[in-house]
Amino acid sequence: MSAQDDVVLIVDDVPDNLAVLHDALDEAGYTVLVALSGEQALQRALQAQPDIVLLDAMMPGMDGFEVARRLKADARTAPIPVVFMTGLTETEHVVAALAAGGVDYVTKPLKPAEVLARMGVHLATARRARQQTQQALQARSALDAFGYASMTVRVGDGRVLWHTPLARTLLQRYGGLGLPVVPAAVQEWMARQHAAVVAGGAEPPRMALTAVQPAAEGGADGRLLLHLHPPMEEGEAGELLVVMREESGSAAITLLRDAFALTGKEAEVLYWVAQGKINRDIADILGSSPATVKKHLERIHTKLGVETRTAAAASALGRLRQGG
Repeated sequence: MSAQDDVVLIVDDVPDNLAVLHDALDEAGYTVLVALSGEQALQRALQAQPDIVLLDAMMPGMDGFEVARRLKADARTAPIPVVFMTGLTETEHVVAALAAGGVDYVTKPLKPAEVLARMGVHLATARRARQQTQQALQARSALDAFGYASMTVRVGDGRVLWHTPLARTLLQRYGGLGLPVVPAAVQEWMARQHAAVVAGGAEPPRMALTAVQPAAEGGADGRLLLHLHPPMEEGEAGELLVVMREESGSAAITLLRDAFALTGKEAEVLYWVAQGKINRDIADILGSSPATVKKHLERIHTKLGVETRTAAAASALGRLRQGG
């Protein structure tokens, strides 16, 4: 984007005092708008959405500090960088300008070359921020469209800033990970991984935390796997994208059934054998007897072409890893 595409809003109750600056901006290819009061500045900013605002600090009525605060309080104008123009150079005035939301200040009498140089820096920064925001929105739209369970979490306090509908469903299903703040254990895990990225630039583990849902009676348990992704840009360093994937026992049982041509009950027995359960425990889970489990296991050995329980479990785990 060139200067010819940028719109500058100058706010000053005596615009004639800025004639030289206006001419310099116009000559540089900027589109220049002027507001003569704070109220008019807010209206123009909302209507025109300028790329930058040059704001006089001292004006009758609503002064520049209040204008800046109101611009930053409105989500529609908050991203617009504000550069104060002021004859006040005392420390408290500079602090007030920055506290009100200004990104910089220039002192009067204005030097057009200096103003243009400062504007260039802040316009470039704002442009990058818009691009990052657009990329983030596009990424979120894609995650929504393809049904991914994803959320953005602020590292500092663990607050969930954004999530897809599927993510909300999973977070509610696995109550220990509820909204709007993730549990302390998840926060600590994220903070450690984020610190490691900042320190060494390494990518965090793509699968690092498992939340286990209690097993339903007579069924297999489910697990929610959290994949942590690093921030895409420095400006998002305080936020991390987490993609969730549910790994359910029922899905694993179906995979084993189809892979080894087992009956549904045989697949359930093999699943729990692979989880390290003994026949008595499996019988309790499935509501049958240890003798029945033993008979199922004998048929499983035949279908898998193995002779031992350990070999059957190894075959099942190997197939589950391939299918995960």
